[in-house]
Parts: sequence; structure tokens; C-alpha cells
Amino acid sequence: MTTVQSPPAPPTGLRPRVVARTGLYAVLAANAAVVAWFFAQAGFASNALIVLGRLAGLYGALLMAFQLLLVARLPWLDRRIGMDRLTSWHRWTGFGVLWTLLAHVVFIAFGYADSSGMDPVSQVVDLAETVEGVLRAVVALAIILVVGAASARYARRRLAYETWHFIHLYTYVAVVLAFTHQVAAGTTFTASSAARTYWYTVWGLALGAVVVGRAVLPLWRNRRHRLRVSAVVLESDTVVSIHITGRDLDRLPARAGQFFLWRFLTKDRWWQANPFSLSAAPDGRSLRLTAKTAGDGTAALRRLKVGTRVFAEGPYGAFTALHRTRSESVLIAGGVGVTPIRALLEELHGHAVVVYRVATDRDAVLYDELRELARVKGAELHLVTGPVSPDKLAPAELARLVPDIADRDVFLCGPPPMMNAVLASLRALEVPGPQIHFERFSLAG
Repeated sequence: MTTVQSPPAPPTGLRPRVVARTGLYAVLAANAAVVAWFFAQAGFASNALIVLGRLAGLYGALLMAFQLLLVARLPWLDRRIGMDRLTSWHRWTGFGVLWTLLAHVVFIAFGYADSSGMDPVSQVVDLAETVEGVLRAVVALAIILVVGAASARYARRRLAYETWHFIHLYTYVAVVLAFTHQVAAGTTFTASSAARTYWYTVWGLALGAVVVGRAVLPLWRNRRHRLRVSAVVLESDTVVSIHITGRDLDRLPARAGQFFLWRFLTKDRWWQANPFSLSAAPDGRSLRLTAKTAGDGTAALRRLKVGTRVFAEGPYGAFTALHRTRSESVLIAGGVGVTPIRALLEELHGHAVVVYRVATDRDAVLYDELRELARVKGAELHLVTGPVSPDKLAPAELARLVPDIADRDVFLCGPPPMMNAVLASLRALEVPGPQIHFERFSLAG
């Protein structure tokens, strides 16, 4: 199999993730300074509460635009930071939006109430009835409160993903309402043509990034590559591999370790997207995913017919050789988490040690392939079996399997409990953080 050749390990300079993260921080800080400058140029109200309320509203609008950027699925950011981390930052930024907009409403209500003699609630009602755009802002805040409540940890654990996602889509309605409120009632927005140009640019870039990253780019790529199922291979009673071909796949910027959101366009599955990693390094001619058929949705993969059209969003993820810091590596897999590990082994150069953790030998998905690939690549392969307790990947066990683990890059993929345990072992073995690479794919959907 001809695979994409990985570049040599990067020098000890700035890492791609650090560059991207620093760039995001710099963009946010620069825009925060610009917002403050335009706010000062517009002049201050006589009431300090109104001043604080207006400033909180502006920073809430800026955070809302930044939040859109984080989930726009822009390839440059995604390859360097990863969808899981970007999604996590999006979630925390969302709570920042919630609190700044609440502060905006509270300070404005009490500030105007202090001047008019009304109580704060009556003041909000009066502003909604008499000032253009305020009612839209109240509706936007109500939507954000509902989305925030649905995204709280307690509620999120009890909602089906589809239900939560449907509620979350209303955030875009809130964004449009908030922007129209800013256009109609924002004193900073109307203070100068430069301020108006700035805010139109911020909102235009944020919304444009979402449209390009989540609609235009996937549609264009699927039109170009015209993906279809070329083979369905039953690896075991519970595991299936789907081989996919298409046009110009050598121009698809996919790398070993990445994943796609796959839609198989059958009458009963076209609406359902599932994140599956590539289980073989892309070779420019075909793609392969391997999935455990645990539920009704994934079980249907076994019944796919050759020729079925496929709509794929991606590639996504930063779990790639781009982030290597050492020439030698350790690849640790658990269960079906071996799929991106197997693909990475195919692409990586330098000595590698593969540690594959499963309950029994029968659970070792793609083990024959992995063993042959390890032989060809000159890698060490350790199949670790047994019950969860005692921990077979505890610090002492890992140090026995890989004595020089602190001097290697570590790529880790598996079920969340196993990953958490291994991450604790790596910290105990004092493996430097920049050498540890993992991605929590469940956050992708």
C-alpha cells in the first residue's frame, strides 16, 4: 500500500498547536482593545451602571462572534488544535457570552431605572416597547438562557445528542437578533462610520467562517470527490470496515489519525452523521473506516451495499504526525480506538512501540494487520489483555513495556476511562505534556 509520507519531526521551535492557540488569543485581545477604543470614542453616559452595561454588551457581542469562529471547522485551526479542544473552548466561551449579556441587561435596567424612577423590570418592559431593537435583544437573551441551560453538565448528560443539537441550533437565531439589536440601538455602533465598518466586518467574518467551514467546503469537496462505498468487510461479529473510493482522492487533504463525519445516503441513514476515524493511512486512491457495530445506527453499516453514495464532512482532527516533537514514538490503543493508531503507524517514521489494550484476544480489532505492519515498520507490538483491575497500563507496567517512554511522543486513543487512566500514568512517569497527543472524538458528535 502506498501511503502519504509524513514529514520529519518538527524542530524544537514553536509547535503548530502553540502557534494557532497564540494566534487566537492575539486576535481576541486585539479585538477587545479595538472595542474598548471605539467605546471610549463614543463617549460615556452620566450613569455608571449604564456605562458598564453598554461595555458588557459590546464584549458579549465580541465573544459571540469569537464563539462562532471556534466551531466554524476551519481546516487551518482544526488541524492544529483539534475539534475536541475547539468545541470545549466554544462551550466555555458560551458561558462567557451568557454572563456578559446578563450583566448587560442587569446594568442597563438598573441604570435607566435609577434615572426614571421605575423598578428595573418595568424599565426593561418600557425599553422593549419604546426603543427599536430592544425587544429583539430580550428574545435573543431568552434563547441564550435556554441553550445555556441545555448545555449545563447536568442537562447535557440527560439529553439525547440530537435533542441537544436541535436546541443548540437556535443560537444562530439569537446571533441574528443580537446583531440587529446592536445595529438599531448600539450607541457605539452608530457613533462613527469606522465603528460601523468594524462591527460589520467582525460579524461578517464570523458568520462567513461558519458558512464556508460547515457548508460551502463540505459541499464542494463532496461534489468534487463523489465518494461511494467500494467494499464492506466484516472484521468480526461486532466490527465492520467500510472501503470508500472516489475521484481525485489524492487532492483530499486527509492524514492518518484524522476522522470524518460520515453520512451514508440510504433512505434510512442519510440524515445521520457519525464520526469515524480512518483506519488506514490515506493513499490517494481510497479511504477506509472501521467501526464497532454497537447500536442500531452503527449496526446498519453491516448492511451497506457496494455503490452507496457517501457524504463526508472533514477531514477533522489534530491527532496526526504534524504534532510530533520526537523521532521515536509510543502508540497506545484501547479497543476500537486502535483504528487511528493503526493508520498512524502506517505513516510514522522512526522507531515505534505499539501497546494495544483489550479485554481478550478476540477483542483485538485489526490485530493481524497491526502485527504485519509492525513487522514491516520494525516496530514493537505489545498486546495487553485482561480485566480492568488490576490496571495493566499503570505507571510501573508502562515503564516496563517502554522504559524510555519519557523520551518519546505518545499517541493515545481509546475509551474515555482507559484514556483517563493512561493520562494519569503518563503524568506519574513525568512524560512532558507537549509529547502527549490525544483527541476525545466523542465531542465531534
